[in-house]
Amino acid sequence: MRNRPFAISLTIMLLAAPLGACATYPGDAPIVDGGTPAPDGSAVALGQPVSADTVVLTPMEVIEDSRCAAGTECVWQGRVVVTTRVDGAGWRETVNLIAGQDQSVRGVHVVLYEVAPTKGTGEISASDYRFKLDANDMKPVM
Repeated sequence: MRNRPFAISLTIMLLAAPLGACATYPGDAPIVDGGTPAPDGSAVALGQPVSADTVVLTPMEVIEDSRCAAGTECVWQGRVVVTTRVDGAGWRETVNLIAGQDQSVRGVHVVLYEVAPTKGTGEISASDYRFKLDANDMKPVM
């Protein structure tokens, strides 16, 4: 009976321990799920985080890829839209990024600037996509 409070405390600690492994949050650094972020400028797959300035960007899902196939003539060049998680110091937002267009997220310019592979005649598997993303703080110029 005397060890019961200890047993309860130990049980709570053991049940809570796996929850601490779900995300890392070292001080003022961005929240990160999915492993260590790739270095800035890296091409990443869906679900793979990449460091970009003061945030971590994770492409989550391709929701549109209407690009023209290589070597074909098109009236409209099409676009790629990727649902992307943006993690900053103590915050997280999910946005839809259109390739080549800047978007402001909590005072940070975020851009999806490269999508691979080039569109062909067949479907691109989600696992074959690679993305390059960048971010810059929107600090006022004095």
